[in-house]
Amino acid sequence: MRGRNRASARRELDALLGAIDEAFDRKAWHGPNLRGAIRGLDAAAACRRPAPGRHSIRELVVHAAYWKYAVRRLLAGEKRGSFALAGSNWFPRPDRPSPSGWREDVALLDSEHRRLREVARGLEPGRLHVRPPGTRTTPAGLLRGIAFHDIYHAGQIQLLKRLVRSRK
Repeated sequence: MRGRNRASARRELDALLGAIDEAFDRKAWHGPNLRGAIRGLDAAAACRRPAPGRHSIRELVVHAAYWKYAVRRLLAGEKRGSFALAGSNWFPRPDRPSPSGWREDVALLDSEHRRLREVARGLEPGRLHVRPPGTRTTPAGLLRGIAFHDIYHAGQIQLLKRLVRSRK
């Protein structure tokens, strides 16, 4: 890759890293990011469901952690099966509040974000638009997607928090 293209690819990777950080835990103009949406939330509020059969905030947090793991795994070319919990996508969490369980789920989210960021930082910038074998999207698409995923669920959590407060 030529010098100018290499610099452009590096800037793009840096911008994508900035986007995943802003969507997760860096100050943003749009309001709360994912980590900000759960800051200060207690286990009781995190476990409440807006209606029977609907996901709690705690389940949304573990879902977000899972997809950070899934994107990291795809970027690194790893096989499935190493997520901290058995299953995929949605993980039932107890309705009964457990402060230690809630802290563990938030710690899982934080850990998976750090691990994703580490893998993303190590990507070859010139390969951001090259689909790895067995995937349907490029590394750039995966990184954009995980940032959008965090923001989407941050918005859901903000709404759920308001519902929880209105039902007290």
